[in-house]
Amino acid sequence: MQKILIVAVHPDDETLGCGGTILKHKENKDEIYWLLLTKANQKNTTIPDIVEKQITYISQVAKEYGFNCWKQLNFFTTELDQYPLGTIISEVSAYINEIKPTHIYLHHYADVHSDHKVAFEAVYSCTKNFRYPFIEKILLFETLSETEFAPAYAMNAFVPNVFNDITPYMEKKLEIMKLFTTEQMLEPLPRALSTIRALGRYRGSRIGVEYAEAFMLLFEKR
Repeated sequence: MQKILIVAVHPDDETLGCGGTILKHKENKDEIYWLLLTKANQKNTTIPDIVEKQITYISQVAKEYGFNCWKQLNFFTTELDQYPLGTIISEVSAYINEIKPTHIYLHHYADVHSDHKVAFEAVYSCTKNFRYPFIEKILLFETLSETEFAPAYAMNAFVPNVFNDITPYMEKKLEIMKLFTTEQMLEPLPRALSTIRALGRYRGSRIGVEYAEAFMLLFEKR
């Protein structure tokens, strides 16, 4: 049995990036943990009652995935770069040491959102093998509306080298995505349901299955 930690800066990132993989881990009887790095920030949005709405759908999503445990930190969304990096690292490290995951899924380092960039730096700082010897694998996922908008330089490219067949879980992934009532986009934008399905279909074509999720393998202990 594996212990899986999914790190998401914002609620819905985990579903966009690896929702089908989460469901697959659950069916395989792995332990699954969810760490949310930020919470809703009413002052930076025109969406009414965003704090209450987020609380509601986080609870619903956690139930649908059947997480063994989840935690949301108190950093405000869109302001992660305004906190001392050491403070973020300290809180992430505490949770990682508490659950001792064997596998970590997290954001790609070149995502255009500043929150995502800070998150990668903070989380990756908490993966040194001499301090966290229980970590066996680290995988980076792609987040529609962030990963593909990174500046078009080779060093920023999301180059997947791990593909996971999620064909049996694709419909459930989309149903869970619908719970994020404030995060979906209209057609044909990046977080529209048809775009999510299209990316899954495209990634699936790479390995000869109907739907897949793609990852960059950052580290693996063998």
